[in-house]
Amino acid sequence: MVSFLENNSETFQFLLAFLAMSKEFKFAFAEINFPPDIDELITALQAHQKCQNLQLVVLKLDDPDLHFLLETLKQNLLMLELEPEKKLVLVLRGLEKAIGTSGNNPPILTNLNYARDSFPKFIPHPILFILPDYAVTRFSQFAPDFWAWTSANFRFQTVPEVRKNLLENAFDPIDPNRTYSKVTKSENIELLTRLLQEYTEETEASQRTRIELLQQLGKEHQSVREFTVAKEYLQEALTLCRELQYQSGEAKVLYDLGEIFYLNREFKEARLFLQQSLVIYQTIDRKENQARIYHLLGMVAQDLRGYEEARNNYQQALAIYVKFGDRYEQAGTYHELGIVAQELREYEEARNNYQQALAILVEFGDRYSQAITYHQLGRVAQDLREYEEARNNYQQALAILVEFGDRYSQAGTYHQLGMVAQDLREYEEARKNYQQALAIYVEFGDRYSQANTYGQLGLLAKAEDNLTEASQNLLQALAIFAQFKDQHSVAITLRNLAQLYQSTQDSSILETIAQLFGTNVEEVLGALETE
Repeated sequence: MVSFLENNSETFQFLLAFLAMSKEFKFAFAEINFPPDIDELITALQAHQKCQNLQLVVLKLDDPDLHFLLETLKQNLLMLELEPEKKLVLVLRGLEKAIGTSGNNPPILTNLNYARDSFPKFIPHPILFILPDYAVTRFSQFAPDFWAWTSANFRFQTVPEVRKNLLENAFDPIDPNRTYSKVTKSENIELLTRLLQEYTEETEASQRTRIELLQQLGKEHQSVREFTVAKEYLQEALTLCRELQYQSGEAKVLYDLGEIFYLNREFKEARLFLQQSLVIYQTIDRKENQARIYHLLGMVAQDLRGYEEARNNYQQALAIYVKFGDRYEQAGTYHELGIVAQELREYEEARNNYQQALAILVEFGDRYSQAITYHQLGRVAQDLREYEEARNNYQQALAILVEFGDRYSQAGTYHQLGMVAQDLREYEEARKNYQQALAIYVEFGDRYSQANTYGQLGLLAKAEDNLTEASQNLLQALAIFAQFKDQHSVAITLRNLAQLYQSTQDSSILETIAQLFGTNVEEVLGALETE
């Protein structure tokens, strides 16, 4: 296989010339997408005869919270033992961590613009920035004043065989037993973003690979609840699919968009994308692909409280899974049928569906997915006032989530454990669990889910006769439900606040509600009196 340097021999020679000829403050970029190639380049520079009169200082600046590059370089220079007979050249790597893969105005680049005129004074030496393509693009976009001083930009190409191997690793199936963590997700996103820079050719094969990378980036950002970024990647993938008239790819991207809009509680938009996906799959006769669309359409209808529509969609999905002998996928649909039955207070039907789902998950050794089914069995037991059975199921779920490092999902189970403890009048235990749930929702930026926990903390404080704390928490919940236009939850919270006002006659409750809805205290009072 051709080596990285053999593949980029001409670019390497131009870089050597830049390093040899540059004096005082000048800087250039070396665009290299993968760390092993960076290692090879640095080793080659250090060993090359043309660099023997240079003092090459390589600084690995991979702190994602690095904001002030100039100050960092000044501190590093103070610690250097300079070789007077040699020209100092700073080689900077790792800054892509601080630059990031998405979002606007990363602090390190914003600060570079402000500090630009100070660099020649404090850093009178050539600088080589080694960055992946996407980071160089963001550099030019968000530090345009500093970028304007660029002396050269050296683009190194990844060896095709290396690119192929990295792509295969990126598209490996997800291991259901892997440990979940935000660090792992960040690494996946960075690898996929680097690979995306490699597939810019106009050939159909390259564009289809690009579509797959965009889809996977969308899914990865979705998994860490960065929905806006996820939508951007998938919209770009959708545009490419339509340009290529790639129908099966378009249907898949439409499904992924429907899933993201669903997770962001934009249910009408989700339904639209899913229905478009379903039409394409029906046109190209992909019956097996239709099952998961029916399943997600069931979830959309369920969240819109159309339970019979939801049940019909789930049964459509289940029939297809049975027809194609896809037993594993049946577990998820049985699980959702259990939720529908539970919402309709058909508790034995719900329990039966959950147990069907659990049996399949045990059969396939999918321990991680068992957590959510144990959680729902806990809710059935809780609805039937079988509190110890409920607590046992929630603790089973929590143990699995902790085992797999799924911190976000633990929040919902802590919330339910809080409700069980509250029903058993174990108020301190209830508060402890609610606060655990709330801390996780805040950590992950899930504002909507915080509302339910604030609501329960409000009811808990009311049960303890701490009415001031109760009103504060219920008003927090009301503000969030109103923000997300959840009218059903708004109505429930207003009823709870009406009862609280009747007990306290606290006018600040009316004033806060009036301010929230842009009305006056008299109208709020009239509305609460009807609750």
